[in-house]
Amino acid sequence: MEKWEVYMKIKQLKEQGFKIRRIARKLGISRNTVYKYLKKSPEEMAAWAASTKTRTKKLDAYEMVIHTWLSEHPDASSAQIHDWLLEDYPKFKVGASTVLSYVKELREKYAIPKETHQRAYQAIPDPPMGKQAQVDFGKTNQRTPQGKYIKLYFISFVLSHSRYKYVEWLDRPFTTKDVIRMHEHAFAYFGGCQMNWCSTRMHCLW
Repeated sequence: MEKWEVYMKIKQLKEQGFKIRRIARKLGISRNTVYKYLKKSPEEMAAWAASTKTRTKKLDAYEMVIHTWLSEHPDASSAQIHDWLLEDYPKFKVGASTVLSYVKELREKYAIPKETHQRAYQAIPDPPMGKQAQVDFGKTNQRTPQGKYIKLYFISFVLSHSRYKYVEWLDRPFTTKDVIRMHEHAFAYFGGCQMNWCSTRMHCLW
């Protein structure tokens, strides 16, 4: 729906006595969007809607591919979308915060709510030697010899039985290709292990 159409529907539903949460659910938009639209007068809304129609955004050229990813993976975060854009488009130079705002707009435009899956936790028996490893990511600020601070990113692999460790570092956020390559390095360092890569995104079976 166009912004003006959304605005009018919000106004109508509010006048009919619907609460903010119910309006957001009926229109497939966030509650923050409902609040934002309700604060605007018709004149302000008309001016804003007109300005957005003539404004070209950096990510408009990628709208359809991002829409496809969101449709196929409704639980994808903007950070994942940013990562996939960096992978598939080597000349892509848009920052993560811009992608975050654009993904939010596309979710509202196409009514694609973000799905969340609650993880189930349970204790498992201690695995035998060499059968399982734990993988985790982290980042830290480190001081250079010149006295400046830089952000470093790392991925760590820890064998569950022996706690034997392997770590790799980067001076930028990881891409999926980085993670796959570092898994392979870790397997080689630990002496080899059978792997299985599934779909276009990485899944690893230890």
